[in-house]
Amino acid sequence: MSEAIELRIAQRGVIVIPKSLRETYDLRPGVRMTLLDLGGTFILSRQISQVDAVADRLARSLSERGESLEGMLRQLREERERYEP
Repeated sequence: MSEAIELRIAQRGVIVIPKSLRETYDLRPGVRMTLLDLGGTFILSRQISQVDAVADRLARSLSERGESLEGMLRQLREERERYEP
């Protein structure tokens, strides 16, 4: 694992990524990134998050079959309860 790099938040919330990392990963102005907030632990990724697109496709698929996400989650909970010791 790499060493931790300390960053500071500047005015207007700007965070500067060190030049060595920008060069290594070819991060130029205009490159889009995704920031994930995992309960106060932040992950910055060059990959654009696909979570929203996948959720939309899942919701459309469920809707087309006359199902809902809530119903699916309820069924999942019921199945888990059947297998709990």
